[in-house]
Amino acid sequence: MKVVRKIVKIDEEKCNGCGLCIPSCREGVLQIIDGKARLVSETYCDGLGACLGECPQGAITIEERVAEEFNEKAVEKHLEGKEKKPTISADTLVSSALTHWPIQLRLVNPKAPYFRDADILIVADCVPFAYSNFHQDFLEGKSIVVGCPKFDDAKFYEEKLAEIFRQSKIKSIAVVNMEVPCCNGLLYIVKKALERSEKDIPLEQVIIGIRGERKQ
Repeated sequence: MKVVRKIVKIDEEKCNGCGLCIPSCREGVLQIIDGKARLVSETYCDGLGACLGECPQGAITIEERVAEEFNEKAVEKHLEGKEKKPTISADTLVSSALTHWPIQLRLVNPKAPYFRDADILIVADCVPFAYSNFHQDFLEGKSIVVGCPKFDDAKFYEEKLAEIFRQSKIKSIAVVNMEVPCCNGLLYIVKKALERSEKDIPLEQVIIGIRGERKQ
């Protein structure tokens, strides 16, 4: 049933999709969709605005309008339906799948032997913190480089990756980044590096959500 009540409003022009508001919403009503924070359902939003203070862009406000009634039971069901993150006890810890060092793109040698005939994993450095099963699902059997397309030199990344692609017989490339806009530049950098290297290497992208879920 619809009633007049307070509810969160998101200014999409101001929102840059940083995702800082997501953890503060205990009802799980906020998600990053198409690079913007959005309400997944009016029913889940209690209108109290715990997320307001988390937005550095000032994109979140509270408005009073006609909306679906807040439904606490629906929220509970919604939260129960979310993917449960596995917990790992000390007795079941798995071995690291990391096979080489260094891994920072700024530090690796393009001629390093671990790149030869390798499946290479190019990862935004936030991903392993967000995705709990990173080693088993992504790193196993791959050579890895990590970096941040927002804070580091994109041109340097492009040149370094192009050199790696030229020097080694890379079998495949997987780019893994977060769903926030600042991470999307990683795929662009890799594509430009491929063009520069003049190599034809299979390329795929995996996107990880703010809550650690695999989006694609």
